Amino acid sequence: MAPTDKTQLRVGRLTKAHGLKGALKLELFTDTPEQRFTPGASFTLQVPETSEWSGKTLTLGELRWYNGHPVGFFEGVDDRTAAESLVKAILWVDQDLDELPDEDDAWYHHQLVGLRVERDGVVVGTVARVDHLPAQDLLAVETEHGEVLVPFVNALVPSVDIEAGVVTVTPPPGLFEELADDTADADTAEADTADGGTTEADTADGGTTDGGTEAEAEAEPASSEADDAARPADEN
Repeated sequence: MAPTDKTQLRVGRLTKAHGLKGALKLELFTDTPEQRFTPGASFTLQVPETSEWSGKTLTLGELRWYNGHPVGFFEGVDDRTAAESLVKAILWVDQDLDELPDEDDAWYHHQLVGLRVERDGVVVGTVARVDHLPAQDLLAVETEHGEVLVPFVNALVPSVDIEAGVVTVTPPPGLFEELADDTADADTAEADTADGGTTEADTADGGTTDGGTEAEAEAEPASSEADDAARPADEN
């Protein structure tokens, strides 16, 4: 395959039909809709293979705002039935690989993937991808023990140096160690079983857990997630 100097960025999602003339409400994944959603802009569609829109592109006729919500009018989408067939479609655009976002502390996802992740000057893994959740974005960091998800917020990811190829993280205690400890515990348990030690079945038959009897053991409370806003630019 020939090398390319472009990638694709995810810039929006069509959420629901609006009115009777084919308009669609949009969820925007870009900080610059005035640049991405101009009349004549063309979008690659991410839809199921069974969709009538599979393999097609969508051209914007006009973007309007109703009560603070963006609504798109697209060429060839002329009634509510056609609009409803596009609900949940994701919009992608081409992007030059060497083009950088205009704002500070913003990066395209292809710039982040593959960067070294360092904590206190020590490499703990590499960025595998960026996941998007309603509350915030997460950096998926591939480590020697498995994958760790780090909330992409200033408190936990204070520095991204694209030129140096380094993402600096300041995670809370246990975020990276917990995965390693779990692996070690599993290895120890396997060794104990092989040596004739207590198995899970033994505990169920009346043995004790580390915290006392089975009836006395209590579940650990789930940890809370940070609630800061995510910082990447258009998603890809």
